[in-house]
Amino acid sequence: MRILIAEDDATSRLLLEKTLGQWGYDVTITKDGDEAWDVLQSEEAPNLAVLDWMMPNTDGIDVCRRARDLEKLQHLYIIMLTTRDTKEDLAEALEAGADDYINKPFNRKELQARINVGMRMLNLQMTLSKRVQELEESIQRERQLQGLLPICSYCKKIRDDNNYWSQVERYIEHHADVAFSHSICPDCYESVVKPEIAALKSSVEQSKSTDASK
Repeated sequence: MRILIAEDDATSRLLLEKTLGQWGYDVTITKDGDEAWDVLQSEEAPNLAVLDWMMPNTDGIDVCRRARDLEKLQHLYIIMLTTRDTKEDLAEALEAGADDYINKPFNRKELQARINVGMRMLNLQMTLSKRVQELEESIQRERQLQGLLPICSYCKKIRDDNNYWSQVERYIEHHADVAFSHSICPDCYESVVKPEIAALKSSVEQSKSTDASK
C-alpha cells in the first residue's frame, strides 16, 4: 500500500519516511501542499495521505478540501499531522474532510494504530465497491436475459449485440452465472431416442441374420 507524506520539516519528514518504510509501506515524500496535490492528481495516487497542517504555499487543510471536492479522491484516507491541538482545531480539520488527526511530535504506536485504522477502512471500501460492481453486473445480465432476443426459427441460435449467432447454451452461459448439464427429457426420449434404439436393434438383428445365412 502506498502512503503519501506531505511535510515541510526535514526532520519530521525523514522520521515519517523511515518509520512507515520499516512497517512495509511504499512511501511517497513531498515537501509542501503543491507537491502533494500533484501526486494526488496522478493515475496511481496513494490511497492514504499523512498531511502536515502548516506548510508553505498550499497547506494540509487546503489539500484536504481540494481532495474532497474531487470525486476520484473521495476514497482518499487523510490523516492530519499538526502541533495544533485544541478542540476547535480538531473540528476544523474534520470539517475540511480529514479522517483522522495526530499531534506532533507523533508517537510511533499511536501513528501505527491510526494507520491501521485507515487501512481497515480502505479495505472495507474496496470490498464494498467490489460487491456493488458484482451486483450491478448481475443486474445487467438479468436485464439482458429478460429482453427480447432474436432467435433463428430453424436452428434456434440467438443473435447477440455484435450481430453474431450463438447456440442458446453459449449465449446464456456468457450472460448469466450458469453452466449447462445436458440430459434428455421424456418427450424427446419417446420421439427421438427410443426410435433410434429400435432402429439400431433392428439393424443389428438383420446383420446377425445375414451372417447366419452365409
